Amino acid sequence: MSSSFLLASSDLLAARNQMAFTLGVHIILACFGVAFPAIVLIANWKGIRGDADALLLARRWSKVMAVLFAVGAVTGTVLSFELGLLWPGLMGRYGDVFGIPFAFEAIFFFTEAIFIAIYLYGWKRLPPKKHFLTGIPIVLAGAGGTFSIVSANGWMNHPSGFTELPDGSIVDIQPLAAIFNEGVWHQVPHMYLAAYIVAGCCVASVYAVGMLKGRRDRYHTLGFCIPFTVAAIALPLQFFVGDQAARAVYDKQPVKFAAMELVWETGPNQPEVIGGIMDPETGEISWGIQIPDVASILSGFSPDTVIEGLADVPPEDRPPANIVHLAFDVMIFAGSALLAMAAWYGFVWWRRRRLPKTRWFLRATATSGVLAVIALEAGWIVTEVGRQPWVVYGHLRTEDAVTDAGGLWWWFALAVAIYVVVITAGIVVIRTMAKRWQAADAAAAEAGLAADTIDPHAPYAPRPRGRADTGADAERGDR
Repeated sequence: MSSSFLLASSDLLAARNQMAFTLGVHIILACFGVAFPAIVLIANWKGIRGDADALLLARRWSKVMAVLFAVGAVTGTVLSFELGLLWPGLMGRYGDVFGIPFAFEAIFFFTEAIFIAIYLYGWKRLPPKKHFLTGIPIVLAGAGGTFSIVSANGWMNHPSGFTELPDGSIVDIQPLAAIFNEGVWHQVPHMYLAAYIVAGCCVASVYAVGMLKGRRDRYHTLGFCIPFTVAAIALPLQFFVGDQAARAVYDKQPVKFAAMELVWETGPNQPEVIGGIMDPETGEISWGIQIPDVASILSGFSPDTVIEGLADVPPEDRPPANIVHLAFDVMIFAGSALLAMAAWYGFVWWRRRRLPKTRWFLRATATSGVLAVIALEAGWIVTEVGRQPWVVYGHLRTEDAVTDAGGLWWWFALAVAIYVVVITAGIVVIRTMAKRWQAADAAAAEAGLAADTIDPHAPYAPRPRGRADTGADAERGDR
């Protein structure tokens, strides 16, 4: 084996690892960019209607939102540079086709940044309803930016809107067909719902931990209920959308689907495999639970539904089936656990209009943020690893798109270092704010102040000149 081949393979591995690491980190922040502003606005609206605790939550959450946006801006910028530097074969050949959504994403990004600044500045400076309205563009811009990026990713899974000549040149570009490709219709709603589940569960889990530590006041209860209700509404919708997405993969990406379900021989009556490891040479499955006919039934509503197997695919065109399958199982099991929590919460709320009182519910929901992130990451592994060895499905192999610049492991190390520094700084800032808020709440409790004695519109009042803030700031220490 030649040294040049080994170097090329090593660079490809470094590029893929760097892309996986940076995307895996940034996608969590992207979820907060999409969904957290909406959660903040829900609390803000309740505050406008007279709920002082909700208004205080909205104010504090808006500061966390700004920190997360700043961290996400850095991680997203690194990703955008990576796309051109690591994968010149992709951008050089197909950049004119699927690059348009990235231009729209930049517009949405700057719009979101502008209105986050206005929203933060508007506390105490704008009338309540006008201030609330300045938050709506944040939600819309986050949704638009996500649509743009997921549209580009959907195009990589379902390329369309161009004609490729035998010499590899691209002509007859149709921007709308590229943007609204077949992948958009299931990937975009799947990502939107995932964002609301991740943001809702992560925020709620923080307050679940606080309640387990004895902070059972209304402030913490509301801090749990608002985001977890959002996630609980999204979860059953996500299972429906996810089912439709799996059927789309079955129709349009049969090789990826075979890897997801560990199907070796093409045919009907395919079992659903839970867990298990497939021998890539023989197709024999070890340590898995096989439920007869279920994979065929789920794919086409009949046990006679034929599923294409990996044995009919050349070995060089097969994705790493075991990674894809196990990631698919992890996504399903983590999502099912979250759905069970949402059903528990919804049933008790429907019957008694309150949270479940048992500590087991709080223990379970304290893990919901971690489970949501695990499900998110596993889903992206299915999407990206399942497309291999193609970076543009059926058109361009990943090995043909990577740069030949060399030294990619050093760039990978640099990207990791940047992410560690930026994310650590973000965590330190958020923890510092949280500790200050806890200290202020403890001082207010010792002074005998109650949340419902605070004027809910105080944060919107002008700052007094020449003296400390009054209203909610002075009484609850929200500085």
